[in-house]
Amino acid sequence: MARISGVDIPKQKRGVISLTYIFGVGRSRAQEILAAAKVSEDKKVSDWNDEEISRIRDVVGQYKIEGELRSEIQLNIKRLMDIGCQRGIRHRAGLPLRGQRTKNNSRTRKGKRKTVANKKKATK
Repeated sequence: MARISGVDIPKQKRGVISLTYIFGVGRSRAQEILAAAKVSEDKKVSDWNDEEISRIRDVVGQYKIEGELRSEIQLNIKRLMDIGCQRGIRHRAGLPLRGQRTKNNSRTRKGKRKTVANKKKATK
């Protein structure tokens, strides 16, 4: 496996696909990286030579990816929570942020259902 920015990328896949295993690199950015490094998109990672890998590492180093990107995202979320804006409040409460309904769905954000017992009826 080739190791780029601390991530083992699969050797049996094409270069464009294997670069997407790096956090912060999608298909379009992977194409940009390979074009800047002058490596064919259709070439498999196992066919890359040491010179091509080093050129790709240099180009990837120019982007904010992996740990640096994750920490920036966390800082942005913390800033929203600190200033107390709507999105920050929703983050703090663990609810969806972007206007989705929460009555029926949003189980991914809210977690497993918590059953609330009914009030007992007064007996006569």
